[in-house]
Amino acid sequence: MSAYWIAVASAEHVRRGRAAGFMQVNHGKAAPLRRVKPGDGIVYYSPTTVLGEKDGLQAFTAIGTVREGGPYQGDMGAGFTPFRRDVAWAKAEEAPIKPLLDKLEFTVGKSNWGYQLRFGLFSVSAADFALIAEAMGAKTAAAAN
Repeated sequence: MSAYWIAVASAEHVRRGRAAGFMQVNHGKAAPLRRVKPGDGIVYYSPTTVLGEKDGLQAFTAIGTVREGGPYQGDMGAGFTPFRRDVAWAKAEEAPIKPLLDKLEFTVGKSNWGYQLRFGLFSVSAADFALIAEAMGAKTAAAAN
């Protein structure tokens, strides 16, 4: 059985990882990535376009299925070697979260819906994953499970 996850990063960082076929979370920490398994669905939520900016993007920016293999370290230079996992990213459009707030299980009826996003990676239901995939116009292997 697949699990479904929301990861959090700026859209700029998500786009870099998507272009290269990987994900990383929590500034490259390995422990969160060990919870994610091959075949799991992953969707990125980006509160901002650029890390540290307050542009109010608040959108889902990438969605895909975790590939076989475990976490590994990538080299970003200057001694920074964050942990990553490979992902088969789906063709998808960015989708704002606000129209979904009253439909997603993890947000419905919660005025502080953004609180769990602070953890950088958390699990969501298959129904939430499918709803987000639909909003993004995406077809993923994980959403078909």
